[in-house]
Amino acid sequence: MQTLPLRLSPGQDLRATLEAVLAEHGVSAAFVLQGIGSLSVAQLRFAGAKRATELRSDLEMLTLAGSLSVDGAHLHMSVADAQGRVLGGHVAAGCIVRTTAELLLVLLPEHRFTREADAISGHHELTIASQSYPDGV
Repeated sequence: MQTLPLRLSPGQDLRATLEAVLAEHGVSAAFVLQGIGSLSVAQLRFAGAKRATELRSDLEMLTLAGSLSVDGAHLHMSVADAQGRVLGGHVAAGCIVRTTAELLLVLLPEHRFTREADAISGHHELTIASQSYPDGV
């Protein structure tokens, strides 16, 4: 297990950047432990909804957590608007950093995460496997 603190800059796409981190570090499993910062656009899919809702405003990212796999990210986030109203949900592509995003990831090189169809939930769910190494480590 390896921790990786990150700072994202204005204009970066939160989800796309996190998905790229796995390839950059040569791992196929990670967790986002926490994230804070600000967004100019948030794309959140609320519970039970089929599509994401776009929020365009000065938004404070209060929480961000989830898993990163070779098949993509499963992230949840809460944001507050300028009046302090809080919304949260599943993070879709297109969340754009306004001033900064400060994140803490845990890279798990000893594991491989994938997403596979689950007959019970009807969704692609996290599948966890141990990573095999040619030298037996």
